[in-house]
Amino acid sequence: MAEDINQKVGELQMLEGHLQSFLAQKQAIQMELNEINNALDELKSADGEVYKVNSGFMIKSTKDKLKKELDEKKKLVDMRIDAMEKQEKLIEKDAAKLRDEINKAVSKSEKDKK
Repeated sequence: MAEDINQKVGELQMLEGHLQSFLAQKQAIQMELNEINNALDELKSADGEVYKVNSGFMIKSTKDKLKKELDEKKKLVDMRIDAMEKQEKLIEKDAAKLRDEINKAVSKSEKDKK
């Protein structure tokens, strides 16, 4: 019985590690989304020439072309965040199930000792 509990605790620790890593990735993607939104806001108020940075170079572009590129990039980032949130919920669900199993096993083990 203790072996089974130890195995489940190991699985739970692994899931929680994956979740931590996952949350860090999600945070980085959300930061990218914020940068895109900031760029779109700045683009709205831009008059005259606009530039984009590509591989460390500033490239002249048109306002419409740059807006289209940023909108497409935003759409892709939004899709990635949605997919990550779905995956995050699945991992959290699995972790909650394991926690419940561990708690039940520990309670049963303690009752059996008495």
